[in-house]
Amino acid sequence: MPDVIVVGSVNADLVVRAPRLPGPGETVTGGTFARHGGGKGANQAVAAARLGARTALVAAVGGDDFGAEALRGLAAEGVDVDGVARLADVATGVALIVVDERAENQIAVASGANAALDGAFVAAALERLEGGVVLLSLEVGDAALLAGARGARLAVLNPAPAREVPAALLDAGPLLTPNAGEARASTRPTARPTWTAWRASPPPASATRTPSWCRC
Repeated sequence: MPDVIVVGSVNADLVVRAPRLPGPGETVTGGTFARHGGGKGANQAVAAARLGARTALVAAVGGDDFGAEALRGLAAEGVDVDGVARLADVATGVALIVVDERAENQIAVASGANAALDGAFVAAALERLEGGVVLLSLEVGDAALLAGARGARLAVLNPAPAREVPAALLDAGPLLTPNAGEARASTRPTARPTWTAWRASPPPASATRTPSWCRC
């Protein structure tokens, strides 16, 4: 039985490091290219596994080379990927990232298989894994998130990328871990927050370092 189950996204990060970010309609040359594993869910899973937790990932990838490469990388990190759906009719999620010399960036994401992760699939996977602590983030659809929260003994939601969190998901009682901007975006300005727990203390330094499998 895993200590931590992550319900979330898997992306292939295609990264160009350039002297500066391009403006609208502009091409900037002289950059270098690298390809890394990414996605908030995959990054959570790698971080948990590196901290020594038995970690399983519930996610979806496409039936393409990006998906196969992502699964190999995650398995090499010690993440259980038996709960990752391989969807033949969609592409694996992709993030196109440009980073300049000051570490400022531009990112465009094609969600692909992440958007196709099904709530019923998540519920069945959590039942098989005897869901305990489940980590969630907002790069997958609401049905998958709701199934993840309802199937957990303790659900922890990182509300990123920042957007309004559905009321049904808040009603499931996850522990939220937003920064200030995400907290503002998580609910309507006139709504009363329904969460009761807040983690203000910083995580250990080892947990905040970006996993080397995602160097962007």
